[in-house]
Amino acid sequence: MTTSTRGAVKTPAVLVLEDGRIFRGRAYGAVGATFGEAVFSTGMTGYQETLTDPSYHRQVVVMTAPHVGNTGINDEDMESRKIWVSGYVVRDPARVPSNWRSTRSLDQELAAQGVVGISGIDTRALTRHLRERGAMRVGIFSGQALPDEGTMLAEVRQAPEMSGADLSAEVATTEAYVVPAIGDKKFTVAAVDLGIKGMTPHRMAERGIEVHVLPATATVDDVYAVEPDGVFFSNGPGDPSTADHPVSVMQGVLERGTPLFGICFGNQILGRALGFGTFKLKYGHRGINQPVQDRTTGKVEVTAHNHGFAVDAPLDQVSDTPYGRAEVSHVCLNDNVVEGLQLLDRPAFSVQYHPEAAAGPHDAAYLFDRFVNLMEGQRA
Repeated sequence: MTTSTRGAVKTPAVLVLEDGRIFRGRAYGAVGATFGEAVFSTGMTGYQETLTDPSYHRQVVVMTAPHVGNTGINDEDMESRKIWVSGYVVRDPARVPSNWRSTRSLDQELAAQGVVGISGIDTRALTRHLRERGAMRVGIFSGQALPDEGTMLAEVRQAPEMSGADLSAEVATTEAYVVPAIGDKKFTVAAVDLGIKGMTPHRMAERGIEVHVLPATATVDDVYAVEPDGVFFSNGPGDPSTADHPVSVMQGVLERGTPLFGICFGNQILGRALGFGTFKLKYGHRGINQPVQDRTTGKVEVTAHNHGFAVDAPLDQVSDTPYGRAEVSHVCLNDNVVEGLQLLDRPAFSVQYHPEAAAGPHDAAYLFDRFVNLMEGQRA
């Protein structure tokens, strides 16, 4: 990626998809060139949480909501230490942010962090194209020295694909740290950081859990060195088929029978640990309005998603695994994609979406309580 932060407002920009489709607009944020996988997010709000979600590492995010940036940027809603998207695409950026917590504009933040974006294009047409053709590689180019179309397309096609990408270690913490319990401490949880969002350990801390966040490279011995009552595997970017080390660590946890909870990438890791395969979705689930049914209760939840891969597990039967019986606990009502797994003979479960609700609805907050219940049951 090459960037400059000057003159983005009126600078021409071009978005080039790997199949040759081209969109022309104006630079938004930093000026330069960037590459990634083109995906779209259907959330109408929560763009700051989206931008700082490590699961979006190496992705160019297209916002389907036409008007973006109206609440500016604040210092409270960051989900990690930086913006992780490799590019940002909006139709009609706000000229002036208006919110009592705003300290700067979205385009200023993008420019300050070197994130190349484009505005003024038909994001509805681009989204329809991605829905029909699937997520694909993309490049955004801006500035006076724009290359010719053939050169841009060639550079896009040389960019790495998301399939086969092993990215968790690039976004995870390199040093363990502790998020203390809020109020009386009830439990200790070891959280393996594969790209964790800041609100996730906070939700556990609200329930009296002291969370020890460990690097993606943590071993089974590292996990049990904190004497955990439960183990958590976080969300994160990349292809789960490459995540052999986290799978091995999770299998070690399953063998010991410690209560286990995983979300998003953690759900895919559990699927692999149980012997199921994973596959790449055509265009993925991203946004804060995805309908999911909890099959254990029949309840339908509106949920926040960010995933391009899914677990290949049978929907309508109990499966035998090396760790006992397993079943699909949650399913997406849009396309029947597996959205959750649970073991019937050991205290372990996972979901494919984000119950921390940052940003997003709070329908799935009960999942943290379910994790607490597993730890209480194990202790009893």
